[in-house]
Amino acid sequence: MGKYVAKRFVSMVITLFLVATVTFFLMHAVPGQPFEISRETPESVKEALYAKYGLDRPLSEQYVIYMKNLLRGDFGVSMKYKSQTVLGKVTSGMPVSAVIGFGGVLAGCLIGAGFGILAALKNKGVTDYLVIILAILGVSIPNFVFGSLIQRYFAVEWKLFPIQGWKGAEYVILPVMAAAFTNVAYYARMLRTSMLDVMGQDYIYTAKSKGLNQNEIVGKHILRNSFLPLVTSLGPMCAGALTGNFVIEKIFNVPGIGQSMISSIQNSDYTMIMGLTIIFAFISVICYFLVDIIYGIVDPRIRIAG
Repeated sequence: MGKYVAKRFVSMVITLFLVATVTFFLMHAVPGQPFEISRETPESVKEALYAKYGLDRPLSEQYVIYMKNLLRGDFGVSMKYKSQTVLGKVTSGMPVSAVIGFGGVLAGCLIGAGFGILAALKNKGVTDYLVIILAILGVSIPNFVFGSLIQRYFAVEWKLFPIQGWKGAEYVILPVMAAAFTNVAYYARMLRTSMLDVMGQDYIYTAKSKGLNQNEIVGKHILRNSFLPLVTSLGPMCAGALTGNFVIEKIFNVPGIGQSMISSIQNSDYTMIMGLTIIFAFISVICYFLVDIIYGIVDPRIRIAG
């Protein structure tokens, strides 16, 4: 177990190093500058701004300085908003993004799993076909399109919820619904397929021949083995919970880190883009690591040691 953790730790460090390096050089290769300076602005002001943020130095020197700052946990200060650090922006926006993201994952997992179980147990019935249609719609329609639709009808037409903002519990419902839409379809389709595969295995017929009732067979044998693919998908799903709802946050005007990322890209805010990208990569790597551990716990046949 110790060797496994050590190997994963080394791979995480290498991954983050590559992400930081690639992001740094790509950002400096993109056309445009973080400072919009008019022609009337004195050259001395322009030089002072570039000197303040180290942009007047050679690219290699900027890279070395940036990597040294990362090792100290310093992701830099925004080039667009005075006195606003990357870590400060993440600290303020992360809880908001977590509520929407993990709320969407939790709702999507519970509702999708329920639909998937019903579809598998009622295979080739009306319920099964309805779940298949839902899965097709969930894959075909992006969650931000669904978010725009529910925003129009639930907020504008029917006035059941606020149209946008982040001022109370009622403002959470529509963004979570939008974030959960794709997850519902994904989990329903995956669990249905997995259950149908498990239900055709020999040990299920053996359990039936022993006289076990339907509830025992479904609960102890079918569901436990059917949930393994869902556990595997939790890694990218949890990572996406914090980093995959950029457009939804923009549509509903939610002050999360997705909103910050979009604003920093629009403003060519180098430090903010690079810092958020590295933090997002770190979140993704941690989520994948935790899922590997959980996978070994769920399936007793899997042993991580060695």
